[in-house]
Amino acid sequence: MQREFDVVVLGAGPVGENVADRARAAGLEVAVVEHELVGGECSYWACVPSKTLLRSATALRAARRVPGAAEAVTGDLDVAAVLARRDYWVSDWDDHGAVDWLDSVGVELVRGHGRLDGERRVVVSPPEGDDVVLVARHAVAVCTGSDPIIPDIDGLGGARPWTSRDATSAQSIPARLAIIGGGVVAAEMAAAYAGFGSEVTVLARSTMLRGMEPFAGEAVTAGLRGLGATVRLGVTPERVARDADDAVVITLPGGETVVADEVLVATGRGPRSTGIGLETVGLEPGAWIEVDDTLAVAGASVTAGPDGADGADPNAAVPWLYAVGDVNHRALFTHQGKYQGRAAGDVIAARALGRPVDDAPFGVHVATADHLAVPSIVFGDPEVATVGHTAATAEQAGVAVRLAEVEFSSVSGAGILADGYAGRARLVIDDERAVVVGATFVGQDTAELAHAATIAIVGEVPVDRLWHAVPAFPTMSEVWLRLLESLGRPEARP
Repeated sequence: MQREFDVVVLGAGPVGENVADRARAAGLEVAVVEHELVGGECSYWACVPSKTLLRSATALRAARRVPGAAEAVTGDLDVAAVLARRDYWVSDWDDHGAVDWLDSVGVELVRGHGRLDGERRVVVSPPEGDDVVLVARHAVAVCTGSDPIIPDIDGLGGARPWTSRDATSAQSIPARLAIIGGGVVAAEMAAAYAGFGSEVTVLARSTMLRGMEPFAGEAVTAGLRGLGATVRLGVTPERVARDADDAVVITLPGGETVVADEVLVATGRGPRSTGIGLETVGLEPGAWIEVDDTLAVAGASVTAGPDGADGADPNAAVPWLYAVGDVNHRALFTHQGKYQGRAAGDVIAARALGRPVDDAPFGVHVATADHLAVPSIVFGDPEVATVGHTAATAEQAGVAVRLAEVEFSSVSGAGILADGYAGRARLVIDDERAVVVGATFVGQDTAELAHAATIAIVGEVPVDRLWHAVPAFPTMSEVWLRLLESLGRPEARP
């Protein structure tokens, strides 16, 4: 069976949904191929369940930091209620709502495993029945995401390790949980399970949150230890095995062992690009897919031909293959992938309709958001909110770095939020251009501060103009005023 569409999207996660939505809104006929749940990793096994699992214990700790509320807290965390709330937010792993949304915007869902089969062709193997061939008149968008990496540690693969999917979908809480890794997933799941009462041991190869500002990792390490977790830095397991009682035994250098009921591997992610037919279009299976700033894959173009859109050059080479979201390795965050999806959908539609790409709403400006102003939040205790450069990456990029840094104890809003509030904020400033190029906020409830920094960076707002963006008193946002004050008084204009 063979069917034709203007656009075929491989993967119905948030990224694929956004590509399909934007292309369909422009009037193109779109099909989306999905072999799991419509809504993807973020909705069922990542962002949504992980933050829901964290929220209840975070709220309980926040109440205990405020006199009056603290005295009203008389019980312990109801773990069963937390898991039930998680189940609600993932719709009990049922995607009917997401499927209904696709139908409401006029996008056709094709269930099954899809794989490329040469230029503008996708073969779908459904759960039952014969394969279906989908032919794209204009474009195919690969939006297949990424998978957790299982490191090459002796015995680990046979020890039935948890990945992030297992940690976020667990129906019972292990008494002892070991976590291998020191990144965002490790930090968040350590906080979540420590909040549930598990005996948590984190084994990080270097430091926590390596790649962020050092004080962020230090604060998260201290926070986890304050929750009762053991955090071991600079260690790499040599062997992992299950013993006769089915406990996990992790052997460290020197013969020391850590024993747990489950072991979570949180050591990074790799491209979900195996088994999707990349070899049929000259690409390497299992590798990240390189794209340009329109999310088009290099070398995958076709001649428009006489049946192209009105006004289009019939001899022009038009890209037909796009890789969007995690699989292109530009920025592995759901929000960035959704942004890319909107951009790719607009670009695909513009090219299909013979319009200039620069006239598309998102144009070819993807690099700005995906390389210069990527926000990231670690929902631990404390929270870490970052966007753009750290001091180290700015220096490596040749920026004339100037730092503005203050403690949140200088902000009345922080003290009102919680007794004994501890946290720090830093701006990284390009001193030659006098604009903010990076920001890090560490402390309780700092996540919502990231977007103001994102706007300042994307908009290249001059520091002397930020003085006129007056933060309300007494809010956490007043940290912006304290940061500017740390730079000294603004110079008067001549």
